[in-house]
Amino acid sequence: MTSDTHDPAGRTLVSIERERLLELYERMVTIRRFEEAVADLYKRGDIPGFTHLYAGQEAVAVGVCANLRSDDFITSTHRGHGHVIAKGAALDRMMAELFARTSGYCKGKGGSMHIADFSLGILGANGIVGAGLPIAVGAGYSSRLRGSDQVVASFFGDGAVTEGAFHEAVNMAAAWSLPVLFVLERNDFAVGTRFSRISNIRDVAHLGASYGLRTASVDGNDVQAVHEAAAEAVEVARSGGGPSLIACSTFRQRAHFEGDHTRYMGDGELEAWKRRDPLVRCAEELRARHGVAQDELEAVEARVGELIESAVAFARAAPEPELDAALEDVYA
Repeated sequence: MTSDTHDPAGRTLVSIERERLLELYERMVTIRRFEEAVADLYKRGDIPGFTHLYAGQEAVAVGVCANLRSDDFITSTHRGHGHVIAKGAALDRMMAELFARTSGYCKGKGGSMHIADFSLGILGANGIVGAGLPIAVGAGYSSRLRGSDQVVASFFGDGAVTEGAFHEAVNMAAAWSLPVLFVLERNDFAVGTRFSRISNIRDVAHLGASYGLRTASVDGNDVQAVHEAAAEAVEVARSGGGPSLIACSTFRQRAHFEGDHTRYMGDGELEAWKRRDPLVRCAEELRARHGVAQDELEAVEARVGELIESAVAFARAAPEPELDAALEDVYA
């Protein structure tokens, strides 16, 4: 193993071993190709409703979830495909849910923003900004009450930082020393409003520290930097050391939702971030530092391509819900 890469804070990062980094790369490629397929299918009219794509932020979900066990929990956002894939969700059931078919995770009733699988600890993507934060605190409190060592990772974006739910959640998690990892995906926008227009906070990690959380600010397009910061936070949480906040600087490569515009972005801003693409950077690391040949990377693409094709075929073949099923699973 080597140790000569650095995060924005200047800390030396330990390079992940070759096979492990290949696994992380394949998971990021899976998320990107899934999202590209969804964009195309949505444009063709095969996917109803709204969809918010995760392309560009893959290193955050993968770097964090690689440190979680299957019985650990996550809470997600409206831009949640990457989170649930990184946690182990099945691509075919995800795609069927987007197609509004009964074989989907929520029997076709939830769609893109509401995928959940409690058996994998996926407590749900959520269309309400910041709504996953108090759910994560509840899950962390449950872990404490049951005496388990389960950890919760809660993903959220810039817009959630100005919601009351964020402040209540981090304060309660800190006060009760709950095993929660708060993961800010800082892409600098809340829908189309730049964060600096609605807040004077320049480093949200400092805000987390003011509530007594362990904090870190990392390059969210570097899967190794995210992985290492998350590994430390998860170890602390699992051992009873309380919550952490990791602020990950990243950027979404699509509009807020498919069909939206990107005129609010600065000239050349998106192109500049694409030059820091997390998949490209990871592939370069694999080639330069670990001697991974191009045909190995192409084999990853081939495997992922087959999985995506299979998921789409599964979704197309799945039945649509019957009308009389509309009120099923609505009331307990």
